[in-house]
Amino acid sequence: MSVKDATSVTLPLYGDLISRFPATRDYLIPILQELQEREGYLPEQGIYEVSDYLDLPESKVYGVATFYNQFKLIKPGKYRIQICRGTACHVKGSFNLLETLQRELGILPGETSSDGLFSLETVACLGACSIAPVIMVNGEFFGRLDNKKVLSLVQDFRNREEVK
Repeated sequence: MSVKDATSVTLPLYGDLISRFPATRDYLIPILQELQEREGYLPEQGIYEVSDYLDLPESKVYGVATFYNQFKLIKPGKYRIQICRGTACHVKGSFNLLETLQRELGILPGETSSDGLFSLETVACLGACSIAPVIMVNGEFFGRLDNKKVLSLVQDFRNREEVK
């Protein structure tokens, strides 16, 4: 029994999603997009199941998933922090905010905090130059930030979790 055979003994977690598509390699990207839409990232089990369904090597599925910037292989935190690195935000100190967030959260861009609360991303531009420097958390903009305000914002999100 091969390693792949041993893993396919597990019942498919994503069979309902994957099987909606024809089993041809032409549907690899749409399947990955749907999987990420459901899970917020591409879980390892999902990659295996897509590989089996489309009869593609796992390395091919991973290759596509890592080639396109839209796909994430790490589960995002509950609070997805995107920090703008566009010109206006850069000039107004977004790099300092990024360093502050990295220290406070103990992560680098592209990572998720060990408690699963925060993920950190840098983006080229959020399109909110008038309130630079700006971050977006789960689609909500926060602008005119400095280090003190960004630390307070992180604490506010942590406090929300303590109340629950």
